[in-house]
Amino acid sequence: MATRKVPFVKGEYYHIYSRGNSKQKIFLDETDYNHFIKCLFVCNSKNNFKFRDDIVEVGIDAFDFERGNHVVSIGAWVLMPNHFHIYITINPHMSDMWGEKNAISEFMRKLLTAYVKYFNEKYKRTGSLFEGPFKSTHLKTDNQAKYLFSYIHLNPIRLLDPKWKENGIKDIKKSLEFLTKYSWSSYKDHTGENRKENKILDLKAFPKYFFNIKDFNTDILDWLKYKNDSDKKF
Repeated sequence: MATRKVPFVKGEYYHIYSRGNSKQKIFLDETDYNHFIKCLFVCNSKNNFKFRDDIVEVGIDAFDFERGNHVVSIGAWVLMPNHFHIYITINPHMSDMWGEKNAISEFMRKLLTAYVKYFNEKYKRTGSLFEGPFKSTHLKTDNQAKYLFSYIHLNPIRLLDPKWKENGIKDIKKSLEFLTKYSWSSYKDHTGENRKENKILDLKAFPKYFFNIKDFNTDILDWLKYKNDSDKKF
């Protein structure tokens, strides 16, 4: 992975995203989504591992894997058919366990390497899956962070209505129902559903934007009513 021009800094927050080569799909079935989600948890460690040897062959659930201390903190995430988004910061309690290496870059290297290896083996393909190095945006204000938080969780609405950002939501009830059923994001975790994927998040490392589930749902509902705003783009 190439050295990044602007290094990641502890105590700062970032939007990480990447998409498939030529916008190709990177998730072709539910197994693919589930494998990437498991990698989000397992790869967040200073320890090396082999998914087949340490999880499949041992016969344990990936979320029961003893990964040790996590190196990054994830506040929100979403998987879409041809891309993903992650809201991330360096674990504030982590020592500099990789020396000069950066925790976020190392986590992303492990995550993408593990998933590409799985994907290429499953579909008997070779070569790159993603469109170059992963992208990142430094979030400099609380407004940017709150916007990203909602943006990530509303991304799946594009599958229901590709033009919702330009034209607004025609059926808010249907859109909310779609979000509550969409399993490939942290939306369910933030609305209080008890599931194994909860372990991916470390919300203590992030500002408390929403005081309770009602506040979270209110904010999401406000964004569902939102129409185009050229000042708010990622």
